[in-house]
Amino acid sequence: MPHGAFAELSLLLIVAAAAGAVAVRLRQPVLIAYIAIGILAGPAGLGLVAAQDQVDLLARMGVAVLLFVVGLKLDLQHVRHIGPVALATGLGQLGFTIAFGFVLTLLLGKGALEALYIAVALTFSSTIIIVKLLSDKRELDSLHGRIAVGFLIVQDLAVVLAMMAMSALRGGDGAPASAVALSLAWRVGAAALLLYLLMRFILPGLVHLMARSQELLLIFAVAWGTGLAALGEAAGFSQEAGAFLAGFSLASTRYRDAINARLVGLRDFLLLFFFIDLGSRLDFATLGGELLPAAVLSLFVLLGNPLIVMAIMGYMGYRKRTGFLAGLTVAQISEFSIVFVAMGISLGHVGVGALGLTTLVGLGTIAASTYMILYSQPLYEKLSPWLGIFQRRHPHRELAMEKRHRNAEPVDVVVFGLGRYGGSLLERLHERNVGALGVDFDPETVRRLRRRGLPAHFGDAEDPGFLESLPIGELRWAVSTLPQWDTRALSHALHEAGFRGRVAGVARDEAHGQTMRRAGVDKVIDPYADAAGRAADELARELDDKGERR
Repeated sequence: MPHGAFAELSLLLIVAAAAGAVAVRLRQPVLIAYIAIGILAGPAGLGLVAAQDQVDLLARMGVAVLLFVVGLKLDLQHVRHIGPVALATGLGQLGFTIAFGFVLTLLLGKGALEALYIAVALTFSSTIIIVKLLSDKRELDSLHGRIAVGFLIVQDLAVVLAMMAMSALRGGDGAPASAVALSLAWRVGAAALLLYLLMRFILPGLVHLMARSQELLLIFAVAWGTGLAALGEAAGFSQEAGAFLAGFSLASTRYRDAINARLVGLRDFLLLFFFIDLGSRLDFATLGGELLPAAVLSLFVLLGNPLIVMAIMGYMGYRKRTGFLAGLTVAQISEFSIVFVAMGISLGHVGVGALGLTTLVGLGTIAASTYMILYSQPLYEKLSPWLGIFQRRHPHRELAMEKRHRNAEPVDVVVFGLGRYGGSLLERLHERNVGALGVDFDPETVRRLRRRGLPAHFGDAEDPGFLESLPIGELRWAVSTLPQWDTRALSHALHEAGFRGRVAGVARDEAHGQTMRRAGVDKVIDPYADAAGRAADELARELDDKGERR
């Protein structure tokens, strides 16, 4: 049998793919399968993998890319418009979970610092899992989906602040609290100043230059994220905090969606090794002693977090159904929780037992909450009679939001490819007051059209991750003018993103048009035939007007 690091990693990928297929069949997130594979293949299991250093390096890269993507999504404009309900719900849930979780963990016999780490870890919900589940159910653009995404942003900010605060204690257990606070303050200030200068004077032009090449844009993003992760660790923070700040520094650029769409696959691939590495480090003896605390804390997360969300949203004027559906999204802890406690181990603050306990709570709550979200409507129908206490007689805020939504102008058409024909088509639609937007991967084309006041977006037409950033659910037509368009690829990407309208394609020749028709395209546009037909009509009309036709 082949041996060596390459063969072992190949074996891990094969087994992980098989286990992931089982998890998907069970409608569970694949990270549960990956952790199980790590336990099975690690020293506590069959001992199949000895390349621990290589797996550990890939795992650390995965965590850096994960935090980079989180920072990339936190555009300042989005943060400003989180809204009072998302902010209140996010902060309320954080405060409730930390306070009660800390007391509950102390009662379970844990030390103060370990209880603090676990309590903070219990507050974070998985943005990746929640967004995926809501997308699969076509609920990401629903009212409860938007609110959930809002307080997930609050949680993402909180986890980074928590990492920065705890990393400030590195090697300073005996230092006075004032000295630790002063050290943290000046480092945060210096980091904020450096970040401002980079975002204001250097990064816009640099990213625009890198965006001329799709491959170079991806390499730059990875290099920037890992580079600042290393710099963050050297500055006394953590790799995770540095990677987050790297992503945040690019979040306000027009290329954020394109970068994010290209990093998703790489993030998922590298995180596979993080969860495998995590599973391989868990000890069955340690896990056995944490079963009871894990069961108690899991029930606390599954019941307590949704209740506080429903209570806050009901008080702020939302219906009980909206509060219930949004509350289910916080009924689990996330991969960030595990990353946070793992960072505590590297800092010497907690032991492996805390990581094992957090992992067990994560496995239990993620598995249970996944089914709760998938079957949220039947679950709501059964519990609805008892949820009246979470709703006011007049849910004023939700009614007002529905009214504003009805008055919003819809977007009916998206044009992919903004060359000569696509750009002209977008302009003509705009002149005719048709709600339309354009998408192209050429930054110069996008910039030129924006200067003319046209709604143009930079991104990849065939990437579901980017398409989900568009108002796909509102569209009636998707038009592609891409010269090398793979009809099936775009159709599949649109379907995965939730598009339910019709598709039109611009054919470069007759063979291309026939290919699109066979793929089920609703309308094939032949610009050359159309232009020739229009020219012929105009010439015939000129001949008739002047009486020159024979």
